[in-house]
Order: sequence, then structure tokens, then C-alpha cells
Amino acid sequence: MAKMGEGDRRWIVEDRPDGTNVHNWHWAETNCLEWSRNYLTNLLCNKTLLSGEGGLHIKTKNLEKLEGEAYVNVRKGKIIPGYELHLILSYEAEAKDSDGNAVVLSTEGSVEVPYIADENAGEDPEIRITIKDDGPVGKRLKDAFIAKGKPFVFEKIREFVDAMAKGGPAKDELEVKKVAPKKSASGSASAPAATTTAAAASGGGVKKEEKKKEGFKTITMSEKFSCRAKDLYEILMDENRWKGFTQSNARISKEVGGEFSIFDGSVTGKNVELKEGKLIVQNWRFGSWPDGLISTVRLTFDEPESGMTVVKLIHTDVPEEDRYGNATVVENTERGWRDLIFHRIRAVFGFGI
Repeated sequence: MAKMGEGDRRWIVEDRPDGTNVHNWHWAETNCLEWSRNYLTNLLCNKTLLSGEGGLHIKTKNLEKLEGEAYVNVRKGKIIPGYELHLILSYEAEAKDSDGNAVVLSTEGSVEVPYIADENAGEDPEIRITIKDDGPVGKRLKDAFIAKGKPFVFEKIREFVDAMAKGGPAKDELEVKKVAPKKSASGSASAPAATTTAAAASGGGVKKEEKKKEGFKTITMSEKFSCRAKDLYEILMDENRWKGFTQSNARISKEVGGEFSIFDGSVTGKNVELKEGKLIVQNWRFGSWPDGLISTVRLTFDEPESGMTVVKLIHTDVPEEDRYGNATVVENTERGWRDLIFHRIRAVFGFGI
């Protein structure tokens, strides 16, 4: 065995003199907290929301607080953002009389967003809106901010989330390697490419390789339940029972071609094939997935003996990343099936095994 420092230099990873992380092969982490503070300040502060409509004037003021952490990891050009932030934004509000001259009330308020996190990137966060004056005019101003300011804050937070998914302050530092065809001294394409082209032109049997569907995974699971197959089928197709064991809103059609919405609308889809007590085939789409992506869920029910049902799940075309660049979609989806669906059915309905 070679001694430390005496190995083949081709296998020794050294820091370049210029400090460059070539093609982002190694992990590179960028602290984004200060960048996030500046970015959100530009998005949220000193923005006029109402300028006299109904005698009301509302304008955002300062980013009073931004605490937590924000960072971006980059490796081989892959962006992995991470952040957990607590934000407080102040605003000023004023109400004038019907003539728009005399000021009836001038006050201030705050907007608190206690948890902006990468794990909830596809959802609007919790928001708390307060105002210093709790009288009738103050309540009117607060209601106006809720109607006008709340959507504004959500929109700007989504812009921040998108910016982080694209690399935040590290975006401009990413090295992109574009591989161009090598050219010979005469400027023509390299010999292999020319040979391939010529062979194709002469019908020389150049085979096209089938492209594999990259960036997607298939989830397979098998679960046993102490119940009849038809009972388990009914639980999965009944919206009231879904609401019961998931503690979330659900709307489920029991017809082929019918649509469904579960987990408060975060998952939507359509029934493709249904056989009572035997088979459920559905198209599933998560709201956090890139536009246009639809997966297929296939659930088969087998009752090898009375009172025992085996459910086999095949969930195909699950993207490896969501629209924000988070690479935990497959892991989270598999955990959701196990913990939020199958295990909760057992806990609520007592179907052991």
C-alpha cells in the first residue's frame, strides 16, 4: 500500500490554486441568510397596497425580523436549497373620511410568517396579521390588509422560493459545461460523427437506441390488513372515511373517469380503472410537481384467506425532483403511502398485521 502522499497523482484530489470547484463536482455550500434578507426586503418593503380605495391607504414598511437559516448546496450542477425562516413585516395603515381629506385613523400593524421552509415549498405558509388599533376603523383596515396584503405576501414568498430553487446567490457562480462536437483541422465534424451520418444516408443499419425515461422512479409496496378486501377498497374510495383517517379534506368520485382531490387538495387526479374489492388504478398529481407531470397508481387487492387482505401498490412515474428542485419527492411519497395512508388506516379502523 502506498504511503500517504505517494499514490498515483491522478487519484489525489487537490485544491486548485485558483480555488475553482471544476464543474461543481464537490459539494459547495453557500450561506444565503443575508442574501435572503436583502431579497425579501426588496420584494416586500415600501410597497403601496391601497392608495385611497374606499378612503383607505395601506403601505408595507420594514422587514423587522428575519431569523433562521438559509443555504444552497451545489454538486455537479445540482442545486439543493435549504431554509427555515421566521419573518416579521411591518405596515402602516390610514383611513380618511368620505371626502378623502380628514384622517379618521392612522395606525400600524405587522405581518408574521413563522415558518418558511424548503420542506413546505409547494404550500402557502401560515401567516398572522395584527393591527395596533382594535376599534371598528382599525378592524376595517385589518380586513383590507387581509384581502389585499395577504395575497401580496404569499406571491412574494413564492418568488423567493423560486429564486432559492434556482440557486439564490450561487446561481451566477454555477459552472455549465457545454460539450460541442470536436472538429477536425478542416473544420468538419469528427470522423465518428461523419461515419455515422454516411452510414445512415446509405442505409447502413445505424440503430437508434431507445431512450429510458430518466428522472422518474417507481414505488412498490405490499401491505397486509386484517379485514375483507371489499372493506379496504371502500375505505380508500370513500371521501368521508378519507377525511376521518387523514384528518384532511377530501373529495373522491367512485366512477371511472371521475376526479378526486385529497390531502386538502395537495394531491389531485382521476380514476382510470375500478373493480370493487379487486383493483384501483388512478392518475395522481402532486401540486408541488413540475407542470404537466402525472403519475399512475395501481392498487390490487388479494384475499388469500378470509379476513386477511394483501394490498400491492405500484406507483409509477414519480419525479425525482419537485418544481423547486427538492430531490426528496420519491422518499416523501413512499413515506406518505406508508405513514399517512396504510398505517393510519390500521390505527383508525383496527386492521392489524
